[in-house]
Amino acid sequence: MTSPSPEVSTVDPYADAERRRAARALLRTPLLHLDRGADDLALVRRHQRELIAMFAEGLGYRLVVEPGLARLMKVGLGPDGTRPLLRRNGSPFTPRRYAFLALTLAALTRTRRQVMVDEVVAGVRSAATDAGVDVDLDSIHDRRALHSALTALVDLGILTERDGDLEHWVERHTESLLDVHRDRLAVLVAAPLASCQTPEDVLAVQEVPSAAGGARIAVRRALTESPVVSTEDLTEDQSGWWRRNREREREWFSRWLGLDLEIRAEGALALDPDEELSDVTFPGAGSARHAALLLLAELTEAARTGAEPSDLQTGVSQDGSRTWRPVAASTARAASDRLLRSWRRGLRKAHREDPDLLFAEAMQILVSLGLVREGPGVVHVHAAAARYAPRAELVTASGPKGERSLFEEDEDGG
Repeated sequence: MTSPSPEVSTVDPYADAERRRAARALLRTPLLHLDRGADDLALVRRHQRELIAMFAEGLGYRLVVEPGLARLMKVGLGPDGTRPLLRRNGSPFTPRRYAFLALTLAALTRTRRQVMVDEVVAGVRSAATDAGVDVDLDSIHDRRALHSALTALVDLGILTERDGDLEHWVERHTESLLDVHRDRLAVLVAAPLASCQTPEDVLAVQEVPSAAGGARIAVRRALTESPVVSTEDLTEDQSGWWRRNREREREWFSRWLGLDLEIRAEGALALDPDEELSDVTFPGAGSARHAALLLLAELTEAARTGAEPSDLQTGVSQDGSRTWRPVAASTARAASDRLLRSWRRGLRKAHREDPDLLFAEAMQILVSLGLVREGPGVVHVHAAAARYAPRAELVTASGPKGERSLFEEDEDGG
């Protein structure tokens, strides 16, 4: 049985649009405050009653709204190594940097609202001793790890640089005075730390309220957090709920999140017409993403033509999956080498000179998007790949400044 949706006015399209914009802002930036998204924060505050109910009943997320901030406790789908916290240079946090982030948060809970960075260092040393973690903040390695934690907290708005230069603190060239926003610090960690006994407890997904609500919330979360959902990945309860309610879900996702559901035999795809909710843009700019898109076309064609005739008729592969079609890993690699020969002048130098790098980065993008899976000697292609696979056409026109097109044919005929 489906729980009723939160009461929403159907006579005021402007209010609906504001609520939708506020909900999307929270999904995009789960911690809004006056220094980051003040306009969106005002919308959240204006519609907080409806939004709190919608996130709780629709996605099982807790929304905290205070005068100066809004925090969506978006626990997502559970531990996921594909979406790490990133440093300012774009590289992912290492386990050591995560450890320093946790120690810094612990240290900040004991500081004043305004603190010198060296006082934070002393607090981190103390927190490390309490936690039994060995740190050496006289070493450049650990100072860099702590610097990553501090700058991440600055970017989140937990810390503000009031005076000094934190950027060059690692080399001991500068000092920095920091403001600690304690209200934001208090809501940063989504896990209920008071009841956590182990690191696994911190990462555990919050339980959903009931069996029926669990199926609804699980499917909606999956479509919201990872826009491709395969029916064969759902439990029996979730599959039953999805079959009964999938048409109704179109309205829910459109009304609250502005997403269009494309429902197919294998599952569903949540499309964002405004292309702003995903942290991974695809198709997108860059040599690796271009190569990934072109490789996807090759893999999709191989998956179609490589299947047995009976598979194509029934839509079921030999291993019983309706969703995934196998392609030999050697076929995938040959396809990558072929597209390199065809489109090499449109790819960056590193990819032109290193076919292994090109294949690895293109595959990494496709795997992170859930469009392919790699196994021993085989690549499994998801049915949704056909939704993205392009039909490349040769474009000879140059850009406005004379730049060449990615699809411009190589002089040697590729």
